[in-house]
Amino acid sequence: MTGGSNGTRQAAMELHLSTIVLVIVVDIAIVIIGVGAGYVIGRSRGAQALLKQQQEEGQSALLKASEDAKQLLQNAEAEKATILADADNEAQRRVSEAEAKISRRRRDLNDEDERIQRRRKDLDNRMERLEQRDQQLNKRQSRLDRKENELRKSEATMIEKLEVIAQMTVDEARQQLLDSIELDARNDMARIIRQVEAEARETADQRARSLIAMAIQRLASEQVNEVSVSVVHLPSDDMKGRIIGRNGRNIRSFELATGVDVVVDDSPESVTISSFDPVRREVAKRTMAKLVVDGRIHPARIEKLVEDTRTEVEQIVREEGERAAYETGIHGLHVEILKLLGQLKFRTSYGQNQHAHAIETAHIAGMIALELGADVNIAKAGGLLHDIGKAIDHNVEGTHALIGAEFVKRYGGNDAVVNCIAAHHHEVEKECVEAFIVEAADAISGARPGARRESLDSYIRRVKQLEEIANGFDGVEQSYALQAGREVRIIVRPEVVDDYASIQLARDIAREIENDMQYPGQIKVHVIRETRRVEYAK
Repeated sequence: MTGGSNGTRQAAMELHLSTIVLVIVVDIAIVIIGVGAGYVIGRSRGAQALLKQQQEEGQSALLKASEDAKQLLQNAEAEKATILADADNEAQRRVSEAEAKISRRRRDLNDEDERIQRRRKDLDNRMERLEQRDQQLNKRQSRLDRKENELRKSEATMIEKLEVIAQMTVDEARQQLLDSIELDARNDMARIIRQVEAEARETADQRARSLIAMAIQRLASEQVNEVSVSVVHLPSDDMKGRIIGRNGRNIRSFELATGVDVVVDDSPESVTISSFDPVRREVAKRTMAKLVVDGRIHPARIEKLVEDTRTEVEQIVREEGERAAYETGIHGLHVEILKLLGQLKFRTSYGQNQHAHAIETAHIAGMIALELGADVNIAKAGGLLHDIGKAIDHNVEGTHALIGAEFVKRYGGNDAVVNCIAAHHHEVEKECVEAFIVEAADAISGARPGARRESLDSYIRRVKQLEEIANGFDGVEQSYALQAGREVRIIVRPEVVDDYASIQLARDIAREIENDMQYPGQIKVHVIRETRRVEYAK
């Protein structure tokens, strides 16, 4: 602080000295200029008087400058004294403030040192207590180790004595305990499954029956027994000769133009038309009927009527596809999808017309979706198009569900609708609730009374397969397929299958039937276990 005050004083002195020197220099310059001017003037005419006057003025100016310099020097000394006094006061003030700060800092350091000393003392005390506790813990651990060793020896001795008494090893006893626990767990599991199934049946069955009954009651569709008949009746057997023509030219022209096979010798007063393509068979049937009514049968006439009939059937196909979409309220379908949908008019499955089945399935799916809060439009579209692959499955390899799903996807179908089509026969995983609804609606439409007919051979195969699946499980003594394959009754051996195992057996058989068989509706699996004892009194 003293060095700063001395610097301030030195600067002030240098400033005032510079000011005085500057004033003196200015005055001397004025005098020199005056003398020079007088000298120049003195050389001219009348210069003496002027020179004298200039000298007098120079002397006056010099005296005045000397007096001004003295006055400035006095003022500078006074100002210097004032500045030095102020600088000294400022220095003293700053020194006082610095001394006060140092004093406060010294007190703070003293307080901090006291706190550190107290903290160090507390830490020393704590370390001492921790060392004492560690010693106590070591002693306690030693005692525990000794006791543990003693307990292990006692346990080993006890196990040896128990093995001698029980006549089995520890592993054998453990396995026996696990077997007992497993048996108890299985019994509890079967009991819980039975309770859950009973509770689910009390609620789910009532709800499901209500939904299905409501949907069927609201859908006032008639029973469908229509079959695509490929028999054309003739007014007389003489017409067969005209159909065949000379050397068979008429029938050959007819078969070439329509792509079907014509059989004229099987039944009287009728001809049979055979083709795997239902649309092609319908064209041939209608053409044959027109030829019989017209009576003019020759190759040119046949080709003309086949072309006209094909156009007529195509128009019917378009109209039926549009009618199905309009009736179910599904809009925006591609024209190719509508075309295939209309072709289902001429396709049957187990005697059920697939066009009517598709419309019926769409209505049932829409009603169930509405009750469950699902997307009605997706459910309806999935139900309407779920069997559309049947219109082209004879031309493409694969199942009708996957073929139909691929076709609808190709022409801009919704992903959820595509999944409903592909998953309704469990060939892919269901990704939305509407897929489950479409599957249920398809089963309802196909399983209701009068909806379908089944050939004797396929019926026998299905019933036989049902009994073979049931007989393939352990503990099954006999099995019988009842109610046209809608129920399988299974009698088990009571010494092999207990009550809880019978519950699991029924579930396993039902799951096996679902995985291996295709059937409409549902099949009831009925497992019967009974114990009989016979004794004779002698």
